Amino acid sequence: MRSPALRHVLTHLITPLLMCIGMGLAYMGAFVTPEPNHLPVAVVGTAPKAKVFAQTVKDTAGDKLDVRTVASRADAVDLLRSREVTGAYVPSAKAPELLVASAASDMGATAVEKVFTPVAARAGVPLKVTDVARPVADDPTGQGLFFLLIAVSIGSYASVAALGAAGAALAMRVRALLALGVSAVVSGIGALLAGPVFHLAHHDLAGVWGMAWLYSAGILFIGVGLHTFLKRWTTLTMMVLFVMLNFTSSGGLFRPELQNGFFGTLHAFWNGAGFVEGVRSLLYFGDDGLARTVWTLVAWLLAGLAVTAVAGLYERARRTRQARQDAEAEAAREAARTAGGETEEEAEEEIEETVGV
Repeated sequence: MRSPALRHVLTHLITPLLMCIGMGLAYMGAFVTPEPNHLPVAVVGTAPKAKVFAQTVKDTAGDKLDVRTVASRADAVDLLRSREVTGAYVPSAKAPELLVASAASDMGATAVEKVFTPVAARAGVPLKVTDVARPVADDPTGQGLFFLLIAVSIGSYASVAALGAAGAALAMRVRALLALGVSAVVSGIGALLAGPVFHLAHHDLAGVWGMAWLYSAGILFIGVGLHTFLKRWTTLTMMVLFVMLNFTSSGGLFRPELQNGFFGTLHAFWNGAGFVEGVRSLLYFGDDGLARTVWTLVAWLLAGLAVTAVAGLYERARRTRQARQDAEAEAAREAARTAGGETEEEAEEEIEETVGV
């Protein structure tokens, strides 16, 4: 290609085109065709009839459902509140009941209703649906936490570009302190959105801020550290890590039981899932499972601190190496100038001798 300017433009177009492909594959792969995939449900009852019914449901659904039986309705409610099952069916000849927890997943509750409503219809009786963990009225679908995740994520990974590009001349410790400050501001914005602005969190707002800070700080430190090595490819990498793989596996729209195995596996340890499930635990499920999600976010933050520390050591070694090379180059130039001066003096002496003769 003859034009350097055109080659430069085309090279920079690679990043947005890869983003287009990646976003399409990730979002459409995760969200376009949700269907049950080992969706955990329970049937209440210990009598042989209940066990036969549960086995019949399992045989009919195949891999779409994981069916278990529990002794009592109270046990089923406990499983729902610990998010071990998505729904629980209480068989009855006159008034069958389906228990759900829509705060865990509105889509999951809907999927379970689609499974058991026809069962009651075949018996000719209406199905009563009881929601044991309903989201607040300000967030009726429970999906507000997913959009909160998006806001905090964008504020975090977009700040990496500013810290990496505009702050490249700053020492790593200064950039690290800036990342710490930015994470506090971003998480504060998230808390304001979750509390006073949209009223997603009616209590434990300080806890929501704390989890948002852990989440944001992890992203910022990973990004600041990676920028040292990846340079202009940092933005694409951050999009892959914290948008394409992160939003799709967070469980904010569809929990892993409604996705394929790839996103379900990521949900177990990715930081977006840690944030969404942690805030859910805090707001709706009495802190059940909160410790595990907090440790997930802490692990990502520790990884970010490690990447930043390695980047700092690398930059320090590079500066030392560059300073030594500059010193050697300066010494070589000085030697050349000295050698050049001696040659001129010798030439002048020869001229004087010649004139004297």
